[in-house]
Amino acid sequence: MRLTEPEVRYVADLANLRLSEEEVSRMSHDLGEILTHIEQLNELDTSNVEPMAQVLYEADETATLREDIPHTPLGNREALANAAASGAGYFKVPRVIDR
Repeated sequence: MRLTEPEVRYVADLANLRLSEEEVSRMSHDLGEILTHIEQLNELDTSNVEPMAQVLYEADETATLREDIPHTPLGNREALANAAASGAGYFKVPRVIDR
């Protein structure tokens, strides 16, 4: 399956990405290859495969990967200590959507 360049531009616009013509062409090819691979995976018969909750080992439904140990939560000052910008106790981030 091949994505058209207008489709790639549309998706890039939704993600607020600015792609060069070369990038649009490359993304069209690369994303098309990914979709082709997904189509091949969809052809596999998985009717006899049981759903898995834990992919690493067999365990009952309540199994976890580590013991849940309570910790003191981070305070506001510690959480914001490495923030590029903060104010009024919150992270400040640049505006993403300007439409």
